[in-house]
Amino acid sequence: MAHASDGRSMEFKLPDLGEGLTEAEIVRWLVEVGDVVAVDQPVVEVETAKAMVEVPCPYGGVVTARFGEEGTELPVGAPLVTVAVGATAAEGPARASGTDAGSGTGTDEARAAEPPAAEKEPEGSGNVLVGYGTSEAPARRRRVRPERRVATGASGRANGWARDAGQTTGPAVRTAEPVEGPVPVISPLVRRLARQNDMDLRELTGSGPDGLILRADVEYALRAAAAQGGRTADPEAGTSRVPDAASAASSASRSDGTRVPLKGVRGAVADKLSRSRREIPDATCWVDADATGLMRARTAMNASGGPKISLVALLARICTAALARFPELNSTVDTQAREIVRLDGVHIGFAAQTDRGLVVPVVRDAHARDAESLTAEFARLTEAARAGRLTPGELTGGTFTLNNYGVFGVDGSTPIINHPEAAMLGVGRIVPKPWVHDGELAVRQVVQLSLTFDHRVCDGGTAGGFLRYVADCVEQPAVLLRTL
Repeated sequence: MAHASDGRSMEFKLPDLGEGLTEAEIVRWLVEVGDVVAVDQPVVEVETAKAMVEVPCPYGGVVTARFGEEGTELPVGAPLVTVAVGATAAEGPARASGTDAGSGTGTDEARAAEPPAAEKEPEGSGNVLVGYGTSEAPARRRRVRPERRVATGASGRANGWARDAGQTTGPAVRTAEPVEGPVPVISPLVRRLARQNDMDLRELTGSGPDGLILRADVEYALRAAAAQGGRTADPEAGTSRVPDAASAASSASRSDGTRVPLKGVRGAVADKLSRSRREIPDATCWVDADATGLMRARTAMNASGGPKISLVALLARICTAALARFPELNSTVDTQAREIVRLDGVHIGFAAQTDRGLVVPVVRDAHARDAESLTAEFARLTEAARAGRLTPGELTGGTFTLNNYGVFGVDGSTPIINHPEAAMLGVGRIVPKPWVHDGELAVRQVVQLSLTFDHRVCDGGTAGGFLRYVADCVEQPAVLLRTL
């Protein structure tokens, strides 16, 4: 184990944040170069596709380098900070004197002073992110690649994607001869971006650790190609070619309007909804219900003392009772095995609109909770969503979604199923409307309910039976007594 008095410089890399996430964006640095940090002290706040997370450092000492500006997207395994273990605050500036804190790049001498990977045995708690894989990654020998800058000047061209001679900002684009073997890319977003623009990733040498190709490398290569008039050099014949995708991108960039990147929460939502539309043959049925009885029951509950019961908690309790009667809707489809998997537990997700976009926190084991417990959990998750403190584990694993779009003042909707679930109940606003009650026209509190379901898991009869049971419970909450 490394001791605190040995003065070693430890490199802390972006850990695996769990749930298949491969990259994160730096939102806010919590430390400066020269600061003294304790073991497990958060050093940076990052945003993944699912949550905002404060990342604690497993080493104690003085921060000697930071890697990446705020707004930079880093892949898992990329360096975050280096820490001089056991150094004092006075030693920090001396160790960091050769390090550019703003750009996050350290000197060659600082890296050369580090012991070989096989000799490092850093001391730390291992609590990088509780529950998301904190074990030390296997040591790797860093590959040193000679950097070849793209030739500029008279020709302004080189093999691969070239950099414009007049361009002075942005990441340095390095080129490499196409080689056999795996391309050093982790992020599927980078592969998709290259594929959409007809770019061969083998022609690029990445600027990330160990030559990892980052999204910034691909984007800069596209901009460089567009700056050259849409023409790049053919690495084999030396003749020029015109990439159609790059030309299209150049034309689009000249159009009026503001371009907003699909990343973070917005990007994750876009990907998931698109996948749902592609894979799930959904259908929607709906019904109007007289919610006067439910509203009166809630008023009576809250008048009896104790914690106030929320309307969404009562609707969730109705959903768990309905799913017990119609378990086909609490399932998912295994497309590889061509099987419907009926799930034992009911984990209800609910749509929550936040400043960062739409998120769907999940109430675990909703079938085992009463109205008070559901109310408390909905309140806790809603507050965490608004504050951006939801963990990836609180945003995944749902089996059924409750979407209360009535809070936006609308009556109906045909929502998109939250893949890979099989159904979603939508609830519109509850408003006074004329309604025939006990044979007479009266003003009642009316709500529209809609059920969107995966037609692979059931037929319309099952979906209609589920929705009718939910409506009956809304109109006559005493129906629930049969299952309590």
